[in-house]
Amino acid sequence: MICSKKYRLGFTQKASEIVAEMSLNEKIKLLAGNCNIFASFGMGTKYNIIPYGAGGCKRLGIPEILFCDGPRGVVSGNSTCFPVAMARGATFDTALEERVGNVIGKEVKANGGNFFGGVCINVPYHPGNGRSQEVYGEDPVHMGKMGAALVRGVQTQNVIACIKHFAFNSMEKARFKVNVIADKRTERELYLNQFKYCIDAGAASVMSAYNKYQGEYCGHNSYLLKDVLKNEWDFDGFVISDFFFGLRNTAAGLNGGLDVEMNIRRYYSARKVKKALRTGKASLASIDDSALRIVRTMLAFSATNDRELYDKSILANQAHVALAREVAEKSITLMKNNHNLLPLSTNKNSKIVVAGDLAAIENIGDQGSSRVRPPYIKTFLNALNENYSDLSYDFFPTKKVKQHREKIKNAEAVVVFAGNRHSDEGEYVFTKGGDRKDLGLRKSEIDMINYISSMNKNIIVVLMGGNMIRVNEWHDKVSSILMAYYPGMEGGNAIADIIFGKVNPSGKLPFVVAKSDSDFPDVDWNAKEIKYEYFHGYQKMDKEKLPVDYPFGYGLSYTNFKISQVSIKKSNKTQIDFNIKVTNIGKRDGAEVVQLYIGYLESCVERPERALKDFVRVELNQGESREVNLSVSKLDLAYYDTETDDWKFEDITYIAYVGNDSLSSLNNSLKFRFEE
Repeated sequence: MICSKKYRLGFTQKASEIVAEMSLNEKIKLLAGNCNIFASFGMGTKYNIIPYGAGGCKRLGIPEILFCDGPRGVVSGNSTCFPVAMARGATFDTALEERVGNVIGKEVKANGGNFFGGVCINVPYHPGNGRSQEVYGEDPVHMGKMGAALVRGVQTQNVIACIKHFAFNSMEKARFKVNVIADKRTERELYLNQFKYCIDAGAASVMSAYNKYQGEYCGHNSYLLKDVLKNEWDFDGFVISDFFFGLRNTAAGLNGGLDVEMNIRRYYSARKVKKALRTGKASLASIDDSALRIVRTMLAFSATNDRELYDKSILANQAHVALAREVAEKSITLMKNNHNLLPLSTNKNSKIVVAGDLAAIENIGDQGSSRVRPPYIKTFLNALNENYSDLSYDFFPTKKVKQHREKIKNAEAVVVFAGNRHSDEGEYVFTKGGDRKDLGLRKSEIDMINYISSMNKNIIVVLMGGNMIRVNEWHDKVSSILMAYYPGMEGGNAIADIIFGKVNPSGKLPFVVAKSDSDFPDVDWNAKEIKYEYFHGYQKMDKEKLPVDYPFGYGLSYTNFKISQVSIKKSNKTQIDFNIKVTNIGKRDGAEVVQLYIGYLESCVERPERALKDFVRVELNQGESREVNLSVSKLDLAYYDTETDDWKFEDITYIAYVGNDSLSSLNNSLKFRFEE
């Protein structure tokens, strides 16, 4: 019900009456955070260890906004740490993501909060973007569907879900100064589309971005916040700023549609707001509109009679941790498995070598504003010692590998851990984190792989990181590759269970793995201005006919699947449903992700060769077949017409491509048109 805009609008009259009773000072109090600067940056304590309060009016019964950050779990308290959003994107499982949201909503409440600021849906223009790990992938449709699922899950618990950062926040180091430029089609089809998915799913709050768009800071960009979000999309909730630097001017914020300054009161202080009113630079009407939005939303989320309460005993409880492990298992992506080296045997006589620092490091991702502090973190070595105690293994850190030639040479297999950690990528904090200039592994890790491969061919490389890691320098020297992303508090257990066959891998890459860094758009990570072009990611590779190491949506399994019999199940003037048969033709149970891409024949505008429009994850027993349905609507196929400033559907022939990644989809195609 909370996800329903209609339900929330039912509180408009009551909210209007309350706002009419408020003094100017009470209205102004609603408009900003109640924290001090030290709490804002975690000085003397830990960032957001308790919810950050904003607004509220005790006299009239309006609760504070109690902010908890995300997105890999609740930053407050010692909460469950899920795999990062990029890993969850690799599940291609919206139902699973809704379950994650449900648990996050419960843990927000257990920490004393009522607002989750962790639905991050900025499409990375380039995979080097430091905070890529906080988003679901590179495709806006995939991201929109996953983000909408998280919104629904969080708000089932009467917790406000906030989507961020609106918009074009895809550079980390330059985020406070960069001005992003884009044409209207690029803007609407690629960088705002996923936000619309989440608004349509009922998201009750939006966080603006630090950067500028078309020359205006997003925190007071009236085109984004008023023209598009509130007027065109009819958004009924309220907009908060990103913390501290998200608002730069009092009048500009009030006029631009920013409702709440977070999380301290700088520009929305009583003195500055009253001055803006007195000098005519801002109007009382804009303050009243913000007050109405805030009060209406807080009433709706606090008035439901089915509100459940939780205490801190549920944080990282057995059920929540089990879900974190399930998500990790379903996200880890098997990229290569020559000669079926995986899964490895757990025979007592087997002897393996584990190499690389990351096998022993608690590596759950960024340590900026998204950092979660779970009660424990399982590394791969933890998992071996606790769950595979009969297995004989040696562990060698990266720098000590060359001291153990004979053990490496005689091992039945070598499991190599390599990739990134919080110091390499993430929110830029002083000297740590930030954007990646090199998308490959560090030299010491490449040297380690090369050295091991000179004496043992049975190498499994486990990659850890928040976005694409280039593999071309060493790919041919190893037998198997697993992408583990940042797999959360149960990541070590999930990786071990996949390597030793307790779990069948089923993750799919939510990004393309290119052969060269230069295949991606050129980005100056310290730029003052950048133009985002229409093509990026797999669609750029397709357009420029660039070979890739692994396509978008790719992932292997320990079983095999056949996708066949693509047909139109139902067609009308607005939507077409496709019916697809999926069969598990391998020797064990597993899961497949069926993906629908659409191509365009004789379009009057430049289009991608094929673009993802729908997907479904299906679990199949050995030998089982099942029919699945995927659909596409006219609006899904429309382009943004810059002449009419509206979406336009073309009455042309389309091609449906169906497969288990963007390239395999070419093997199952069907031309279609919509009915007149």
